[in-house]
Amino acid sequence: MTNYVHQISPIALPIYENIAIRWYGLAYLAGLLLGLLLMRQMAKRNGHLLNNEQLSDLVTWSALGVMIGGRLGYCLFYSPHVLTEFSGDFPFWGALKVWEGGMSSHGGFLGVLVASFLFGRKHKISWMHINDLTVLGGTLGFFFGRIANFINGELYGRVVEKPVSWAVKFPQELNEWLNYSQSKLLSLEPLTQIVAGQPGVPEVITAYNWNDLVSRYSIDGSARSAVQNMVRWIQEASIEHNETVLSALQNILPARYPSQLIQALCEGLLVFILLNLIWLKPRKPGVLTAWFGIFYAIARIIGEQFRMPDAQLGFQALGLTRGQWLSVVMLVVGVAFLFYSKKRNVPKIKGWSQTEV
Repeated sequence: MTNYVHQISPIALPIYENIAIRWYGLAYLAGLLLGLLLMRQMAKRNGHLLNNEQLSDLVTWSALGVMIGGRLGYCLFYSPHVLTEFSGDFPFWGALKVWEGGMSSHGGFLGVLVASFLFGRKHKISWMHINDLTVLGGTLGFFFGRIANFINGELYGRVVEKPVSWAVKFPQELNEWLNYSQSKLLSLEPLTQIVAGQPGVPEVITAYNWNDLVSRYSIDGSARSAVQNMVRWIQEASIEHNETVLSALQNILPARYPSQLIQALCEGLLVFILLNLIWLKPRKPGVLTAWFGIFYAIARIIGEQFRMPDAQLGFQALGLTRGQWLSVVMLVVGVAFLFYSKKRNVPKIKGWSQTEV
């Protein structure tokens, strides 16, 4: 069965040399702006306690919370070794190399909690109410962020059990082969035979030496460099819609679930709809945050059944991924926080409701 071979560029608008506007950054921006518009619409109904100036400040605080918490969460939960990586080159600390990828949704949520607490203390407004507003708009960020993951070809899904027409083949998977499964690189030999000598293909690559280069990958620096450059050329050729490369990859790459889109719908859009339905009635501060934790955790546990675990971690206890185990903890905390929020002797806040509280 013929499946779509991923060929979308992560760059939305090139500017100059390596400077460009990327879809990932636009996804964050779209989530923040739409979240702000959403909260301003609610403010017109007197549905929360912040004015427009405070809302704009909250978006900035939330963005910082997501970025700092998301990056630190990734380092702590998925790649602790990055925290001890230091060098003499900018930015000197591995944790600051955000352009190499690595953000954690759970870490971003913790960062938002801290930002909400600090913002609430500054403005003398319940941090639980502030966090309710943040998670309501933040689900839009999850939606656009997962779509950006798909555009980037990252966080791709598991191999489909049965052939389906909507599965996707990701050339970005070749990066994992370079790092963890060099033997799989041998399957690229038919492609290298076809494209050897084409513009941009490393000159050292011929129609006959690919298997030899791969066999020396781990012991010969020049062979390793040639293989890595060839993989990079294949990925760039895919983005440039090189039909020869795309056709060859059709027979080489496994078909995978587009888990990023599944998670965009479940973790983003579905959770967003459910939270808005809950706040059609007045709710005590914290109730929406608790429901977000519950809904997101369930959606993440289900969505990760279609997603490949991080290569450096693999599957863990009971066959679950690190993201699923973090979501189990989040689910338990969310249920406990829901009971706590409902029992507090505080007034309810209207949300989308037109009724007085």
